[in-house]
Amino acid sequence: MSPGSAPTPLTPAPEREEEVRQSLRAVIDPELGDTIVDLGMVRAITVSGDEVVVDVALTIAACPLRSQIERDVRGQIEALDWVRTLAIRIATMDAAERAAVMARARWKAREDAPETAIPATTRVLAIASGKGGVGKSSVTVNLAVALARRGLTVGILDADIWGFSVPRLLGMEGGVEARQGKMVPLEQKVGEGLVRVLSMGFLADEEQAIMWRGLVLNRAVQQFLQDAHWGDLDYLLIDLPPGTGDVQMGLARLLPRTEMLVVTTPPLAAQKVAARAADMARKGYLRVAGVIENMSDFTCEHGTTYALFGSGGGARLAHGLGVPLIGSIPLHPDLAAAGDAGTPVAAGVGELAPLFAELARVVAEEVAPLLETSSCSARLVERVEAAVASGEHQLD
Repeated sequence: MSPGSAPTPLTPAPEREEEVRQSLRAVIDPELGDTIVDLGMVRAITVSGDEVVVDVALTIAACPLRSQIERDVRGQIEALDWVRTLAIRIATMDAAERAAVMARARWKAREDAPETAIPATTRVLAIASGKGGVGKSSVTVNLAVALARRGLTVGILDADIWGFSVPRLLGMEGGVEARQGKMVPLEQKVGEGLVRVLSMGFLADEEQAIMWRGLVLNRAVQQFLQDAHWGDLDYLLIDLPPGTGDVQMGLARLLPRTEMLVVTTPPLAAQKVAARAADMARKGYLRVAGVIENMSDFTCEHGTTYALFGSGGGARLAHGLGVPLIGSIPLHPDLAAAGDAGTPVAAGVGELAPLFAELARVVAEEVAPLLETSSCSARLVERVEAAVASGEHQLD
């Protein structure tokens, strides 16, 4: 400094804190795939002149990446030319912080979802239940048939790998053919519409146990979504296995635009278990579109109605989730008999056909209407594609 000259003023602390924060965006947690800043792992940054103190919270005390993260933090901050001293204080997250980190990680996984063979305009509806035995597959098949009777093309992905039953419920048989290295779904005409189906039931013997877990299960579902010629679809219904396991979590990553319909029966126990399935969907950032109550009541041949399993479970679940109860299906012998015969009641003229027709109407017109190509999102995509094409032409 020359005699008589004024000292160079220090950059204000808030600006330096922001500079440190921006530098830490280069530090990535390799397990969670996001920056430690966006994951909320940087609790505090304190700057006093050229001294910096950073508080970093790890998910667990014995985090195996502690040394790597600490080293990366030090490297990024010490690269700032004004930093003279640096202190890194490592702590462990509390339960609320860990929950926030996992929520952010799940959202990040949505953004990096892989490409699938499902058209962008297809409405994807996962049919879920918290427990088995509530008639989820029967609802899936009959809803698909009822939608197809409206002249729509509907896909059914039987993701219940262990307990596949869709082929039998539809009366479909045969092996899956391959075209250009990809599976071709089996098809069944329904009135003016069409149902396309992929299931382990076409690949394995009906009485053969499928003893798969974890990554193998997810890989099977991934192949059904990516390595198949689904063609144009209006709806894709995914028959999920019961519970909140690997397939459900994998689906949130593979098809983050999936919406969930939760099937329950009237008893309180079934309602509580189904609520867990909905909670898992929302934690994976999937929209819960509505509730379907199955086996709601039974009417005998004399016209007397009995609530054999209680009443109101579907309405209570829908109210608790803040979504509509989109249909109630009574306990009726025709449903089981038609399933055994492979002739869905929704395709016929019996007592239950109008109920499923109304369920399909509510889904198609109110709960999950088809995406219009004139929608703002579609126009935005078209503009982006046009801009990209224009840029490519300019580069030619």
